[in-house]
Amino acid sequence: MGMSVGSAAEDDVMVEMNTTPLIDVMLVLLIMFIITIPVQTHAVKMNMPVNSNNPPPPKPPEIVRIDVDFDGAITWNGELVTSRGDLQARLYRTGQLPDQPEVHLRPNKLVTYKHVAMVMAEAQRLGVTKIGIVGNEQFMN
Repeated sequence: MGMSVGSAAEDDVMVEMNTTPLIDVMLVLLIMFIITIPVQTHAVKMNMPVNSNNPPPPKPPEIVRIDVDFDGAITWNGELVTSRGDLQARLYRTGQLPDQPEVHLRPNKLVTYKHVAMVMAEAQRLGVTKIGIVGNEQFMN
């Protein structure tokens, strides 16, 4: 019927090795090694020299803020510049300083390019080397 008892297959020798207990033992050993190994720190010990006469930290740079309004009006640190000669005199004094301050040029979004270019050209002509345009995020949209 459905099951045969005492067939010839029972008398054959099993040739394959049962690897399941071997894998179980290896996994247990691996877990034991992971638990018992100490956590290694990756610190490098350095002997740094101790200097008692440290120089003072550098002072932050002086900042001159030049704003160019939509109609071409120029302000120097919030003070209105009345003429081009006044702007030239201020830029000349700034360019002649041994430790030049940073000049932050901030144009209005609606100003024409000729006003901003005039300020930048005068600054370059009069020796100002630390100049940058700030507020560019207003031109993103």
